[in-house]
Amino acid sequence: MSKTVIGTDIKEAASILQKGGLVAVPTETVYGLAANATDPKAVTGIFEAKQRPSFDPLIVHTDSLEKVRSFTKSIPESALKLANQFWPGPLTLILEKKDLIPDIVSSGLPTIGVRMPDHPLTRELLSILDFPIAAPSANPFGYISPTNAEHVKAQLDDKVDYILDGGECKVGIESTIVSFENDVPVILRLGGLSIDDIEKVVGKVKIQPHSSSNPKAPGMLKSHYAPRKKFYLGDIDSLLEKFPGDNIGVLTFTKKNINRPHHYILSPEGDTNEAAANLFSFMRKLDNSPIEAIIAEKVPEVGLGKAINDRLSRAAADT
Repeated sequence: MSKTVIGTDIKEAASILQKGGLVAVPTETVYGLAANATDPKAVTGIFEAKQRPSFDPLIVHTDSLEKVRSFTKSIPESALKLANQFWPGPLTLILEKKDLIPDIVSSGLPTIGVRMPDHPLTRELLSILDFPIAAPSANPFGYISPTNAEHVKAQLDDKVDYILDGGECKVGIESTIVSFENDVPVILRLGGLSIDDIEKVVGKVKIQPHSSSNPKAPGMLKSHYAPRKKFYLGDIDSLLEKFPGDNIGVLTFTKKNINRPHHYILSPEGDTNEAAANLFSFMRKLDNSPIEAIIAEKVPEVGLGKAINDRLSRAAADT
């Protein structure tokens, strides 16, 4: 019987983090597995709990620009514009770190990903801590990211000391990660903040291809966010012909006229924000269904569509 508690006690969560423990925290994107980002031993616990390779860097979370400046060397002008516009929110900025942040957090890189999460419980928690937290998604490495407290308990359970319950995540996919080359923004990972919104603030941005065996930022591996069942991505009508049985799960954007018992529609009205919020939850439900494989289609590349398709493509990378 697991002793891991799900609750809303911020002081308890803070106490555990101060003692070097692990706490699952809610954000607007997905739930994170948090530890004191300045404590190498505590951070090691994240890698052990997730079975995450040490070459995959972590994101550091805090609640103010003043605190960001305490553990980073500088903030480029473009980064500051984005921070002022979108923090707190689903945006991670790659900044040069100070020695206060140990190398295990950055996987030996001179830079770290930094963001301010937009969730009242976690922001309150961060406000009473005198250190930032490192917090990748609270799931076994490479698996579907969790969007509620029960998801965390189901997959990490006794590997985490406390689960701070903040309800369902409103964005549902990870943050957009932006780095800077000579003050020019480069998107390293598509996510919960759209390219259009970013370009309205800083102008045209570069987009880096999204697969690497030695990533510069979290979530850049070719195969990631994957269910345990085989996952096929393509034209849904062709896939339905190829997999005719009722033992196949189906994930579509809006298509309703599919007579299969295990069929989830990301957004009946065709809203990519709704689709993003539902994506990981529906993938998880299909993965837990009595089926042999999952078939899915891409969504239109508007709004958060590109980020959703990025997650779908990497979930299907091994098939």
